[in-house]
This record gives sequence, structure tokens and C-alpha cells, in this order.
Amino acid sequence: MASLLQGVRLPDNQDLLLMQEGMQMRKVRSKNWKKLRYFRLQDDGMTVWHSRQIGWRAKPSFSISDVETVREGHESELLRGLAEEFPLEQGFTVVFHGRRSNLDLVANSAKEAQIWIRGLQLLVDVVTSMDQQEQLDQPGWLSDWFQRGDKNQDGRMTFREVQRLLRLMNVEMDQEYAVQLFQAADKSQSGTLEGEEFVEFYKALTKRPEVEELFEKFSADGQKLTLLEFVDFLREEQKEGDRAPDLALELIDRHEPSDSGKRRHVLSMDGFLSYLCSKDGDIFNPACRPIYQDMTQPLSHYYINSSHNTYLVGDQLCGQSSVEGYIRALRRGCRCVEVDVWDGPNGEPIVYHGHTLTSRILFQDVVATVAQYAFQTSDYPVILSLENHCSLEQQEVMAHHLTEILGEQLLSTTLDGLLPIELPSPEELRRKILLKGKKSRTLEEDLEEEEEEPEQKLEMEAQSEPKPEPEPQELSPRSKDRKEEEVVMCPLFCPPTCCQTTAQARISKPGSLLLPKQKSKPMLCPSLSALVVYLKNVPFRNFTHSREHYRFYEISSFSEAKAKSLVKEAGNEFVRHNTWQLSRVYPSGLRTDSSNYNPQELWNAGCQMVAMNVQTAGLEMDICDGLFRQNSGCGYVLKPDFLCDTQSSFHPERPISPFKAQTLLIQVISGQQLPKLDNTKEGSIVDPLVKVEIIGVRPDTTRQETSYVENNGFNPYWGQTLCFRVLVPELALLRFVVEDYDWKSRNDFVGQYTLPWTCMQQGYRHIHLLSRDGTSLHPASIFVHVCIQEELEEAEG
Repeated sequence: MASLLQGVRLPDNQDLLLMQEGMQMRKVRSKNWKKLRYFRLQDDGMTVWHSRQIGWRAKPSFSISDVETVREGHESELLRGLAEEFPLEQGFTVVFHGRRSNLDLVANSAKEAQIWIRGLQLLVDVVTSMDQQEQLDQPGWLSDWFQRGDKNQDGRMTFREVQRLLRLMNVEMDQEYAVQLFQAADKSQSGTLEGEEFVEFYKALTKRPEVEELFEKFSADGQKLTLLEFVDFLREEQKEGDRAPDLALELIDRHEPSDSGKRRHVLSMDGFLSYLCSKDGDIFNPACRPIYQDMTQPLSHYYINSSHNTYLVGDQLCGQSSVEGYIRALRRGCRCVEVDVWDGPNGEPIVYHGHTLTSRILFQDVVATVAQYAFQTSDYPVILSLENHCSLEQQEVMAHHLTEILGEQLLSTTLDGLLPIELPSPEELRRKILLKGKKSRTLEEDLEEEEEEPEQKLEMEAQSEPKPEPEPQELSPRSKDRKEEEVVMCPLFCPPTCCQTTAQARISKPGSLLLPKQKSKPMLCPSLSALVVYLKNVPFRNFTHSREHYRFYEISSFSEAKAKSLVKEAGNEFVRHNTWQLSRVYPSGLRTDSSNYNPQELWNAGCQMVAMNVQTAGLEMDICDGLFRQNSGCGYVLKPDFLCDTQSSFHPERPISPFKAQTLLIQVISGQQLPKLDNTKEGSIVDPLVKVEIIGVRPDTTRQETSYVENNGFNPYWGQTLCFRVLVPELALLRFVVEDYDWKSRNDFVGQYTLPWTCMQQGYRHIHLLSRDGTSLHPASIFVHVCIQEELEEAEG
């Protein structure tokens, strides 16, 4: 395979050479599972294999393209727990994209560990810097196919091995046609394929007749697209409008492989295919990838990527609590993470899901992790949603850790020290961490005290002088509200500090205590209370009460069921409420398996913080990831104007868009290199079909699907058009799902891609599929044509 590997652009690096020789390291899964394995970087520079011992049969461990980053030993929870057994400088962690578990390894020396840390990170940086077409052309993963097909590992492939490889690649091909391709590629006429011969065979296998047909439709000579021909294609098919001439020059310069073609401003077939397969030809509009929205509006005008019980990486009853939950959530763009804090041993607060068997971690470790990872993915503010169940003593410890560890990152007073009239913007709060939690006083009282402190001495002197009695003033609605007789319900097994009261009253019914609210004595530490600035927790009663008694810096939390009920019963009121005050929605307590609910139903009413169990993959997380894929994945997405207007008439259950309804025509043309579902069954080949789903307001939510293509996951062709009418495109997301048809049972999931309607490009586009876990299934894609038509008359709900 030497000739095949000549094109791999790997740096000339001593670390990589040593990794290719291989090293023995200890693979660590737990405190009890620590086994020696022999790891080796393959010659392709793109995959790492391992075996039990040197010389034993090796198997793939991971691909470099699956690696997100490499961490040193002291950053691993697991390795820190084994520090007495293994020095931390000998350990390191391979962190993968998506939800795949980390790989903790311990080398024989700190020097060997550094070789792998530097080498792996170098390769990750190389892969990250490659664009889509470079990855497609990269011989490294072609080498991986070759090794999988070359059963006897002799460096050449017989026709029988080629037939086996075709099955591995999801292709069922007529034997006569397969023989033709094989013989055409076998330039040496040796009866086997080696190196460049296999590359030629692969290129013949991946020819795109549907793209060639499209190319020839716009090319006068069938050999090239002139600048004018390419401009026509961009304007007519890709709907690029007036920018088409300038864009054509940019794209030719970027994608035409030949220098002479670039000089003559023409695009060859290879250049045309390169464009269509690149980010420029992606269905997701490149203009929506960077920060493109106005980030200077109040926080209440944005959807905020939010996580529920962030510390859990498994289920809600017995799952593991880990700082890894915070690392993963923050790295994927979450801007609101949850911390449940309880009294712990040795005076140190702990984080876990109270009254369950979930494991426990130190609060200070959580805060340190947030401090380290808060702004690695996004500069915009992080919200710590604090569920405080601690005693006064440990609340003091919490406040100390927050101020000492977070330092300048923690927002502990208003931005300018003055009383604001609305919530600040994400832009104003850049690189700030905000605390959401209970607060014993109002923001006004806090600021008044800050002003009074310098004058306390003068006031104490003045107290000895007689003062005229103040005239009686009418109580404000807020003050009146405090005087009312109210009760709160507390669970029978609630810890004493949870209800924040020392007064007790009669038991009204089994399982609860009835407590007069006006007699309650706060059990909230002043230093912790003062750290809550713009996000004070308040209970929700009804929308009228919120309007009359609550302030813009107060926030209510809603259970999934309560929020959905409000959307149905008072949808427009909920929309208006969410224009000036933040709302947080959390999953039902019955979701003990950490399953999720559909966030779109709550986004339709303008709810900003719809908290998800981000550790659980599936449709709901696809929707969440789809919305927050835009705006640089910064975790903040601006809501449509009609969800930011305090006088909005929009009702999510009876929607009338302020704009015109639109009709979407999607022609699903073809698929490319869809993955096998079961690699253990060589003869198993998928029968793919494509589902297109619209997720938005209830009348718009629907789906359609193509027929299935029998026994072809490599290059299936559908050529079918699906039609949708959408009333409120501003709230719609599109989800493309590829499934393996099964007439006996439910179809199997192959891959998906979800994006906002407003980020969709028209024309001939590729959709690069993601796994159930949200990681790339490169080079798997589907090729579609998208056309959006506006209706002539205003849509009616």
C-alpha cells in the first residue's frame, strides 16, 4: 500500500514515527479494570489499532477523525482517583466527538505519554483543518477500506476480496460489471489490485452519473463550465441572485483543481463535484455558520441552549454524576447548566440527584470545571442554574467557592452598578457567568445597600438626632402581595433546610406540611443570595400575577407538563410573558431514563431555556442540535420578531404568521456511501429510504418519505419529489432521516441531519449525514434539490 499512502499529507514528525512503531500502555476503564494493551498508529496516519500483545492480531481502536481532543492525566476524574497507583503525568485521555466514552490510557513513562499527547493532537489538528473534499480525497481512509478488504493482509486484493469489500461498502453489484471495473483498474494485469490501482477502482465505483448529467445540462461542450455558464447555474438553480458573478469567481478559485482552469475562469467536472460536495454546496447556508444575528437585545429575546441535571451522564436514579457532564455540555454549546447542591461530608457541599442512588461529586470540582470550560466553545454568558438544598454553613462554603474559583468571570452585581430597566444582552455579558437561584431580597434592595455602605458612619451619628415622623405611604402592589396570607407545600421527606423555614404549622394531610409563608424565616445565606443578580427564582402562579408583581430579572421554572398545558390554554399570554421575562422548562420527573421531550412545542411559545437531558441521543436532541447549529453554535439564537413583541398577537396553537406561507419542494435525488448498520454481517446491505420531517407549529409538523431502494447503500437513486406547505417557516426545522427499510419490523436508523428552515439553501445541495449520536458519518450524504415558493396571498392559520 506504499504508493497509496504517498498522498497522505502528514507532518514529518518524530512523535508520529514512534507512534507508528507502537507502544504498550495500560487501558483504564475503572478502578478495578486496568489492562495492558499494545497501541499502534497505522501507516495511513488516520487510525489507531490495538492488540493484547505485540505480534498478536490487532483490531481498530479509533479513527483520528473521531477524536475531539486529548487531555493530560490531571484533567481526568478517573485517573485522578488512581493517582496513588499511576503518576498523573503518565496518563492521558482521548476524548471523542459525540457521546462515545472517553479512552483513559497510562503510558510506561511521562515521556511516552507526551509522545502520544502531542502526536494525537497534531493529527487531530491536521484532520480539523482539512475541508470536506480534502477528506473525501484523503488516501488515509481509502487505506482503511483496503485493509478491511485485504483479508489475508498481503498488500494486494484479489477479485474475491473485492467482492467481499463491496459487501462491506454496502454495495450489491452485478458480477459482470464488477469484473469490468476490476479489470479496468488492474493496469499491471496481475489479477490483483495494489496501491494506485485500488484508488482507480474506487474512483470508478464512486462516479456520479446524476451530477455528470447536471453538469452537461449547463455546459455547452460537456467538458467545462465557462464563467457565464457557471453564473447561470448559480443564479437559476442555486438562487444566488445578484451575488452570482462574484461568487462564481470565488468558487472557481476555491474548487477548480487545475491551475489552467483557474486562470481561464472555467470549472471542470471535478471542480463542479468538489463545489457540490463542499460547505459551499451544503444545504446549510454558510452565512449562518458564524455569528450573524444581533446579539445586543435583552436575554429574553433569545433561545438559550440549556441542560437538565447536567452532572448526570446516565439515568436519573442510579446514573453516574461526573464533571464530564459539564465538560460535554459546555463544549457542545450549552449556556445554561444545572447544579443540584446538598450538604456533604467534611463541610464540603456535594452535587448529585437528591434522594436517589446517583453518585456524588464535589461542588468545588463542578465550579472549577465550569471555570475552565465555560468559554471554550462560545464567549457568550453561561448560566449556573443552582438548586440549593444546603445548610447555612455549607451555603457559605458555596459562596466562597463561587467567588474564589470563578473570580472576575462571576457576575456579582449589575453591569454598571445601577438599577437596570431590562435584562442585559448576550453581548454585554460576554465571558460572564451568571447565577440563577433563590434570592432573599430584591435587586433594588441590594443596590440601595451598596450605596448606603459608605454612608453608614454618617447615618449612625445622625440617629441620635430627633427625626420627624414620615407620612404614611400606600403600599406598592408588590408590598401588598408580601402581606397576604400564603402557604407553601413541602414534601414530608424534604430536608429541614429545603423549605427555608423554621416555623411549623398543623399537618393538613398525609405527606405534606402546611406552612404560613409570612411567618417563614429565610434560611438563605446572604453572601450566596447576593451573587444572584439578573436571575432570581420566583414561583409561577399565573400570567396576571407575574405581570403585576414580578420584575424582569425574576425567572420562573415550569415542569414539562405545566408548560405544555399553558401553551394550549394560554398560548398568547405565554408568548407575551416570554418577551420580558425568562422561562425555564425542565423534563418530567417520570423520565427516570433521562429521555427527552420535544423542545419545539415550548420554543413556539418563546420559552428561552428548554432544558434537555443532553446525555441522551435521539429525535429530541436532533431538534435541539439543529436549532443551535446556527450562529456559530454559540448557544444563543434570536427569536423571531413576533416572539419578542410585548403586544404580539401570535398564538402557537392557532398560528398566523406575519409573513406569507411558503411551499417547499424537495427532490430527493441520490445517496452516497451510506454506512452499514451491522458490520458483523458481510452479506447484509441496506434498503435505504429518506424521510423528510417538518418540525414547527402544530399545523406545520408533518413528514413524507420516498420509496426504498433495494440492496444499495453505496449509491442509491430515488429521484422523488416531496411537497410541503408551511404556515410559519420562521419557527420550522427540517430533519432529513435515512432509514433501512424492513418489511418485518420497524425501520432501522441509518443517519440524519436537522437544520432551521431559515438556514436552508435552495438549489442542488448535499446533506452530510450525522449519526444518532450527532457525529459525522463522513462520507455518507444525500443529494437533493430544494425549491421554496412564496404564496401569493397571506396565509391563514
